[in-house]
Amino acid sequence: MVAHDEVGGLLPIKRTIRVLDAQNQSFREQEEPSNKRIRPLARVTSLANLISPVRNGAVRRFGQTIQSFSLRGDSKSPSCSQKSCSRSAAPTPPKRRNSVLWSEMLDVNMKETLSTKEIKRQEAIYELSRGEQDLIEDLKLARKAYHDPMLKLSIMAEEELTHIFGDLDSYIPLHEDFLARLREATRPDGTVGQIGPILVKWLPGLNAYKGYCSNQLAAKALLDQKKQDRRVQDFLQRCLESPFSRKLDLWSFLDIPRSRLVKYPLLLKEILKHTPKDHDDVKILEEAISIIQGVLSDINLKKGESECQYYIDKLDYLDEKQKDPRIEASKVLLCHGELKNKNGHKLYVFLFQDILVLTRPVTRNERHSYQVYRQPIPVQELVLEDLQDGDVKMGGSFRGAFGNSDKAKNIFRVRFQDPSSGQSHTLQANDIFHKQQWFNCIRTAIAPFQRTAAPADLTELPELSEES
Repeated sequence: MVAHDEVGGLLPIKRTIRVLDAQNQSFREQEEPSNKRIRPLARVTSLANLISPVRNGAVRRFGQTIQSFSLRGDSKSPSCSQKSCSRSAAPTPPKRRNSVLWSEMLDVNMKETLSTKEIKRQEAIYELSRGEQDLIEDLKLARKAYHDPMLKLSIMAEEELTHIFGDLDSYIPLHEDFLARLREATRPDGTVGQIGPILVKWLPGLNAYKGYCSNQLAAKALLDQKKQDRRVQDFLQRCLESPFSRKLDLWSFLDIPRSRLVKYPLLLKEILKHTPKDHDDVKILEEAISIIQGVLSDINLKKGESECQYYIDKLDYLDEKQKDPRIEASKVLLCHGELKNKNGHKLYVFLFQDILVLTRPVTRNERHSYQVYRQPIPVQELVLEDLQDGDVKMGGSFRGAFGNSDKAKNIFRVRFQDPSSGQSHTLQANDIFHKQQWFNCIRTAIAPFQRTAAPADLTELPELSEES
């Protein structure tokens, strides 16, 4: 299931990487000659270096969608599933970005005049500024190293490139404007007095990303489809092995604006954290944080509606009776992902705000769609049942029909309240975590219609923690 990332998850990840690196070094020291140098792990400078492009997990949930990350799913990127994707030559080591701290550039005498808290505040402001510069460089790189060469070499049609890259160039002036304002507010000694007023005026402009973020799902789908073309595949692999890419694939560059957007609240909170309580910036920074949270909420809503419509347009009906006006009217996709039915067949399930739709993924003439399976179940008529491991056997047999090895785990059942309205469906998730996420999502959706029903007992299920 795809849940949501927070920038705060970066530190635990760094710790884990260091531990693993230490373990790996220890292992190498045992097997390799002692005079062989061990290459240290490159410093992590951004989330983009840690998080791979979003894949479809077992479940994707709606809400805070631009903060989404993925748990490992079964799906594989077409670009990596073919042997032609790998090359004999080792990739070029990633190019490190300048990670100099603000205090390291400060004059020694000047440093002695600043308090520790003020130095930390200036460091936080510098981190915000440096991140903007990196973003501008990456946006320009996406155009120069990917879009323009593919267009010139006719690797992709101009219409396809426009669909994938969107209006990426148009956001560069937006961020350059912020840097210009920040430079004007910087004193000769390199410190910034007030940054709050600049942020309050500039942050609303980030609403320009609504269209870009809303198109990401369709853009990613088209890019994955084009990766099956050998020319596209070869070009992107050569780019990946080039120093300029820093081992990031094209989608990582296209996804950088989204990852940058979700960092703003934490970056501003870090500045506020180190701002003295009697500073003029305090109240204005609080207002700025409220503004960016509102911007992200609006973008999430728009992105969610776009995602919902994208999948509605992909539905194929075998029978006119399967069509339900509640599907077409849906604006919210609560969760969706792959589950198995009692016979072990893979289904792709969509829970819209008012109806549950089970489908089978199909591909015809290179067009991917979802064939509606059986009758959709309106949420107000939906009954959810928890099933214990072993209650149902794979292959449709019930308890006692097969040995213990055939017992199905992580299962639950959905059905109509009125049995005459349609069949019930016994569904199996990949693991206990995905089962809990599905169960909680469906239970929340049907709760307003079943207030008198006793809540299901899932107290023994482990709590999900957000990961990156």
